[in-house]
Amino acid sequence: MFTDVSLPYVNIPINHMQQKYNWDCGISCVLMVLPPDKRNNLLKNFSEICADEGFFKRQVFKLKNFNTWTIDLCYLLLRYNIPHKYCTITLGVHPDYVNQNFYDKILLKDEVRVNKKFAQAANRGVSIRKRSLSDVDLQHHLSECGPVILLTNANLLHCQVCNSSRSFSDELKACLPWRSGNSSVKGPVQYHGHYIVLCGYNMSEQSYLYRNPTYKDKICSMTYTAMTQARKSHGTDEDAILIFQRKWI
Repeated sequence: MFTDVSLPYVNIPINHMQQKYNWDCGISCVLMVLPPDKRNNLLKNFSEICADEGFFKRQVFKLKNFNTWTIDLCYLLLRYNIPHKYCTITLGVHPDYVNQNFYDKILLKDEVRVNKKFAQAANRGVSIRKRSLSDVDLQHHLSECGPVILLTNANLLHCQVCNSSRSFSDELKACLPWRSGNSSVKGPVQYHGHYIVLCGYNMSEQSYLYRNPTYKDKICSMTYTAMTQARKSHGTDEDAILIFQRKWI
């Protein structure tokens, strides 16, 4: 735990990558934190590498309706020797998610693979810590180490810079594999997992800077409070991948 932040403003330069399908937001975030040569390798060999990582079987690859979990992204980072640490409050697949709309379509297909990767993580060299990260933890990492890949609830994302949450939400939902239904219906906000790259913060405005793979090239901003709600929404397990490499950015 850290007690202060060394810099009042951080904006890490990142080569933005827009997702191509409705399932590859996490991979697009990995592409953003890879150095150029490794990014090009992944792009050139995209389908082969995704099949090799177990996201789908080679013979059924149709560029849609696949899923990547945070542990999958960690193995992908490991493949390219990117130092990182995975922080989460749940090791493996949360048993309660079987009753959640977002997960009920994918658990049967992915649970075995995901739990196997968790079980083998230590031997493979994937660093996982069961812990919740505070704003100070995130800001210290951003100022001293590098960007952070965050799992968020897409329905809670917005942008202070765009100042157009309605169009932002509509465009974001278009890239998701499952739609949230009628947004005018009152009640709890439904969960739709979506990865973003946290790339900075502004202490004076009490806000985070982030890159959303939904868009072509844009730096978005959210208050600390709003980002906390999005990243700690039930369904995210507070998943965060801390990237430890700055020499290429």
